[in-house]
Amino acid sequence: MTVQSWEGWTREKAEEELQNILADVRRGIWVPPRREAPVVEPLPEPTFHEFASQWFGARREEWRPATRADYEWQLTSHLLPVFSHHLLSEITVEEVDRYKAEKVRAGELSSPSINKTLVRLAQILEVAVEYGHIERNPARGKRRRVRASAPRRSWLDRADQIESLLNAAGELDAKGRGPRLRRPLLTTLTFAGLRLGEALALHWRDVDLAAGRLRIGNSKTDAGVRYVELLAPLRDELAAYKVAARRSSADDLVFATATGRPLSQSNVRNRVLAGAVRSANERRLQADLAGLPEGLTPHSLRRTFISLLLAIGEEVPFVMQQAGHSDPKVTLGIYAQVMLRRDGERDRLRALVHGDLDHGGVDIRPEARGQSAKTEIHEGAS
Repeated sequence: MTVQSWEGWTREKAEEELQNILADVRRGIWVPPRREAPVVEPLPEPTFHEFASQWFGARREEWRPATRADYEWQLTSHLLPVFSHHLLSEITVEEVDRYKAEKVRAGELSSPSINKTLVRLAQILEVAVEYGHIERNPARGKRRRVRASAPRRSWLDRADQIESLLNAAGELDAKGRGPRLRRPLLTTLTFAGLRLGEALALHWRDVDLAAGRLRIGNSKTDAGVRYVELLAPLRDELAAYKVAARRSSADDLVFATATGRPLSQSNVRNRVLAGAVRSANERRLQADLAGLPEGLTPHSLRRTFISLLLAIGEEVPFVMQQAGHSDPKVTLGIYAQVMLRRDGERDRLRALVHGDLDHGGVDIRPEARGQSAKTEIHEGAS
């Protein structure tokens, strides 16, 4: 009978080795054999593009749509074009400072916007540190940020300024083609204090004219999800606008293109608001009046809304709730400015909100623009 062997071992040889081991055990000299640790090949170091994509994909559902869009824009338009092919370890402090300097030199972004992209870079690289890909975060710290002076905050703080802007928007609506939305949109920003993204995300189901309020369900902060009470000028404006709108079903956007698609925020800033400001300033110059405050943005109209509420005597907590503020600093800052007024302007702002202002022949209400509301609506729908 043939004895099978495996790699030179036979049954007899195995029994002999077993007896030797037992003898060593009895003498107390046996040592168990060491197992060699398996060789683990290190994973290749990811590029910034690979790691940032994984970071974004793993967290995207945690963010609100507006936040997700903002982060995606920071990555695709600014960080990835510079760092895409860098290995994580190749992103040094020097490289980060070079990126910052180039952004400042290009002049396309404001200092706060550049800093936001740097914060995002640091946030991503902090996770890379936690995962062991790099030892330290080269984008972390205030020294990596652009030094920025406090921005000059502008808003309309006089009733005649508000009237000038909205009347100019109405005149441009009458002359232009497409949806007549300049005046309704700017009225909404001024008398409801919505962020521009919130206003452009409004659907008609969010507008309750009977109850006199707007529902803001799509906001970048938890405090931003809220109901906003409709002030009288805005309620009248939206009622007239809805009758004239070609698309006013519950699922339709309140402010949209002629085809019902969402409006571009940049177009609202650069065409709708900027055009109305230019037209208003031309009229004010002809009337020997000072121009509107410089640097007006859609967010300036949000501050205008806050000043209006404060002027009519609303309490700061209510104003914060209506504006969707979680931090009272901005509200209180505007509060201090409004309360310093001693020229009777607070009374004129209060009268504007309640529809009791003596307009001196210029009325901002929809039914008082040189023709009846019915006539204007009919023409707008044709």
